[in-house]
Amino acid sequence: MTTFQKIVLLGLILSAGALIPMAAVIGAAPPVRSDLSEKDRARVAAVTKPARDFAGPESFETMQGGAGTSTKIVNRDAFSHVAANQSFEAEDSFKLGNALFRKFWVSSPASTEASDGLGPLFNARSCQSCHLKDGRGRPPEAGEPGVSMFLRLSVPPKTDAERSALADRSMLRIPEPTYGGQLQNFAVPGLEPEGQMKIAYEERPITLGDGTVVSLRHPTYSATDLRYGPMAPDAILSPRVAPPMIGLGLVEAIAPEDILAAADPQDANGDGVSGKPSLVRDPETGGIVLGRFGWKASASSIKVQSAEAFAGDIGISTPLVTDSFGECSIAQSLCRDAPSGVQPRLGDVEAPDPILDLVSFYSRNLAVPARRDVGDPAVLLGKSLFYASGCASCHRPKFVTSRDALDEAQRFQLIWPYSDFLLHDMGEGLADGAVNGDANGTEWRTPPLWGVGLTETVNGHTFLLHDGRARNLTEAILWHGGEAQGARDAFAVLNAADRASLIAFLESL
Repeated sequence: MTTFQKIVLLGLILSAGALIPMAAVIGAAPPVRSDLSEKDRARVAAVTKPARDFAGPESFETMQGGAGTSTKIVNRDAFSHVAANQSFEAEDSFKLGNALFRKFWVSSPASTEASDGLGPLFNARSCQSCHLKDGRGRPPEAGEPGVSMFLRLSVPPKTDAERSALADRSMLRIPEPTYGGQLQNFAVPGLEPEGQMKIAYEERPITLGDGTVVSLRHPTYSATDLRYGPMAPDAILSPRVAPPMIGLGLVEAIAPEDILAAADPQDANGDGVSGKPSLVRDPETGGIVLGRFGWKASASSIKVQSAEAFAGDIGISTPLVTDSFGECSIAQSLCRDAPSGVQPRLGDVEAPDPILDLVSFYSRNLAVPARRDVGDPAVLLGKSLFYASGCASCHRPKFVTSRDALDEAQRFQLIWPYSDFLLHDMGEGLADGAVNGDANGTEWRTPPLWGVGLTETVNGHTFLLHDGRARNLTEAILWHGGEAQGARDAFAVLNAADRASLIAFLESL
């Protein structure tokens, strides 16, 4: 383990949340998973080693979500099933969480006191509006308002206080002064929405090694119809689509040591891949922990991610994010003064306990669908090409989850997310220019690939990447740059049949 990894791991266990100096951990013994016995560590190492034989599928490869894998009929509900190994009693909590996930919030005041508090500015009225069928969002069509996609807003730090807040991770980015952390394109009655996201695409053809021409659409983003004055001239617009919800509890259950083991920020092994972890401050404990959720790994847990989405996307306060005015900035006084949905008899926030816990439980237990066609010759060939091209360097196939996972159903499961959950430089082509915690303007977290082949089945589209610019898997691969340039180029020189096999493998996930 590198010194960097030792520093990070020790930082993760600090109760006070401050990283200790580098010199203090030089020579520290490499940490090992505290949840495993020596025998278990040997078993985990054996079962998670990279594939070498592609003549047939690996053991348990079909069950990519471990014992919780859904084997139900594949249809539009493929991402909405409870983990198969969850207890019968827990299914009640799952169903309640599902109802809250689908719940449409309304503006205050309202006769439905348990459902008011929306906004005042917002991007969606429910979690399900963004994560339709618990799946992947998409860019809006021409003339259509964005719902499952929005613009994250930030500006570079300008004061010592802002730089200090970023350095100690009490903030991950500096919001735009007038419009806050994201552009809100809807508002409650009596208020104006902040503005609208505008996307312009330019088609640019590229020629692959066998002469095939593929057109990539290059997006340009802007904010129009701004209702609260001009935006800061140095504002950074970062587009985001809602990611799929499946397998989140299993991702949360991965031991941090296993993620850190792959970190190589200085590319010490010279393979061109230099993933680094994202470290964030836990709002519940104040400690520094490993971020693993979101496009830039900026959230440490499902509960934190859910609370931030409630606040930023819907404008609903929770015990973790308590501002009842949601994303209203200091400059938006009318917005801040709008009626809230706080009911004192129920609690101090608009979504008091146990709402956040139930939504988190639901999100934690959405099952990963079973793999399909794992023994098909084209899929097996595609898998071998996936490895040979270097894709598995970042899209790490396998983990065994912690024995100490929060939920018993996620403990000690062999899972196949195809991600290392680290930040990687993806090149200027995919850069958004936005710093978000440890992620700079060209870095993104490796997204899991499980379920990617069912995107069209569940959501009726095949738009991929953080902003949906890629219209299919081929385009998504060809957008890779930076640390993934070698893997992208290896794909580009394949002949048409081999490219089809690699795509067939991805579609089987």
